[in-house]
Amino acid sequence: MDRFLRLPVSVVVEKRAARSPWVDHLWVPVAVLPAPTVAAPWTVLRREGDVTAYIAGQTELELAASDTPGYKANLESGRPVLWVVLRATLDEPGVELHRVLADAGEAESLVSVGSSDIIEPVPMPGPIRETLEAFVALHHRERRFFKRKRDRADPEALAARPKIVDEDG
Repeated sequence: MDRFLRLPVSVVVEKRAARSPWVDHLWVPVAVLPAPTVAAPWTVLRREGDVTAYIAGQTELELAASDTPGYKANLESGRPVLWVVLRATLDEPGVELHRVLADAGEAESLVSVGSSDIIEPVPMPGPIRETLEAFVALHHRERRFFKRKRDRADPEALAARPKIVDEDG
């Protein structure tokens, strides 16, 4: 395996009626499928009452050997997840599939005040979990933690220095 791996995935989201005076509906990622789909983005999968499920589209889950500590922590959590990132857009239906992530730290780095991104965890499918486990087994290297020690202050460094007088006076 290379130090980078791209896995094609498809994402299922639901548009749910909101019980709020401020918004009409909510977009909720519900699943990541471990393969690309032939369905066009925003193809309706089902309608049940106030909930409509869509194929939001497809993207690639990008894995990097340098991020294995985050992947390992995710896998060891007992319930590994993928984070789906939907981004607001002016085009219909109002959101677009932006990314799918396997590292909580990376997902957290996308959260910012004033951002309209929707970032939600969904269960990690078995085939992706197996691939991620193999990727971590191949690339992960434990790094020892070294606590940095501060240098002791040199009291002479703060002392008054003699005035240098040049020969001209």
